[in-house]
Amino acid sequence: MLGLAAEQLRADMNRLLALLFHQGVLDEQFLQLQQLQDESSPNFVSEVVNIYFHESEKLLRNLRAFLMDGEFSDYKKIGMHLNQFMGSSSSIGAKRVRNVCVAFRAASDQNNRIGCIRALEMLEHEYCYLKNKLLELFQMEQQRVLAAGVRYPAQHN
Repeated sequence: MLGLAAEQLRADMNRLLALLFHQGVLDEQFLQLQQLQDESSPNFVSEVVNIYFHESEKLLRNLRAFLMDGEFSDYKKIGMHLNQFMGSSSSIGAKRVRNVCVAFRAASDQNNRIGCIRALEMLEHEYCYLKNKLLELFQMEQQRVLAAGVRYPAQHN
């Protein structure tokens, strides 16, 4: 008999995903990414998303460093970083992060330092929310896989 915990975790995962879609945090691209995962690559989604996290954190550090430099005036450099962030966010279905990047890009196109700083704060907030929720989802998935693999011995009375 498979553990009932596995089914409960699957239901919890589905509820969390539904919430993230309802909130506009994720879009259909995330579902397409999930469809690429199979038995031959059971950790595909978490591996791709972890690469996204690693690259995004470098981009966020660079963006913050640019904007905190009192002498900074190369808004094209910010735009290039934002283009990279928008592309990678789109590829994993991080809809709200991508949308904040678009607003951030508009501020950088206008050389609006204050607007860029505000957009960076919003981008960091949205990124942290996304990261926390996806890590929660991946943790549930790991627990579900473990629970599904647990077999309870038959009771002999």
